[in-house]
Amino acid sequence: MFLFEEGRFYQLNQEDKMIAEVTYQTKGHVFYLDHTFVDPSLRGQGIARKLVDEVVSLARSKGYKIKPVCPYALKLFIEDPSYGDVWDK
Repeated sequence: MFLFEEGRFYQLNQEDKMIAEVTYQTKGHVFYLDHTFVDPSLRGQGIARKLVDEVVSLARSKGYKIKPVCPYALKLFIEDPSYGDVWDK
């Protein structure tokens, strides 16, 4: 569903316009999750969370931690204890 390139997961529409994205910076063994974007037409469908979950899955597979710098991601990490194993507080 999502495309991947180093530092981001994203989704394009049929016209190849980016409609959803999460970005992160890598420093050592930590991903600094710094931005999420979802086109207003797609909001309320849980897409931003799915994008964050892609970064979480990647971090788990690499044994990395995540610093959620983006306000949306930070809110998720605070509210959902299932991210505790990767959260670098």
